[in-house]
Amino acid sequence: MRILAIDPAIRNTGFAVVEGDHQSQQALAFDIISLPRKLPQSEALAAIRTTLSNIIEKWEPDEVAVEGIIYVQSHRTAISMGAARAASLIAAADHGLNIYEYAPRKIKQAVVGKGSADKQQVAFMVRAILGLSETPPHDAADALAIALAHLFASDPLKQAALPRTQI
Repeated sequence: MRILAIDPAIRNTGFAVVEGDHQSQQALAFDIISLPRKLPQSEALAAIRTTLSNIIEKWEPDEVAVEGIIYVQSHRTAISMGAARAASLIAAADHGLNIYEYAPRKIKQAVVGKGSADKQQVAFMVRAILGLSETPPHDAADALAIALAHLFASDPLKQAALPRTQI
């Protein structure tokens, strides 16, 4: 199975394309869609949608996995993140892909073994699990972790511990 995983944010959206199953995984591509702060939010959202659409056309994933809604203290940050998430979901929906979401703590639990793991721990474990030669940047590492969580959720022994929600 080929998964496109997305860690949406208005200025730095992480994405990863991972192929495999709950036993074996390979990273095919991962990066960050970085957008300048001077770019108006509406243009940033369009750029996220267009870039992800191009990635979908290039890599032809079977499914999409995204991080679920996180709780933030700032309403402005929450709205901005929600908008970036919507642009990501629309890109996937435009291509008729099934979309699944995972809670941030469940992703960390699946990859690191601890739901309160920090970004460095997630990046280190992603590198180790996928056999990468370098530790990926945090936003890309988060997307890789989302992809791994999605593939791990296909393991019948882990499905109860790692619930996935189709959206």
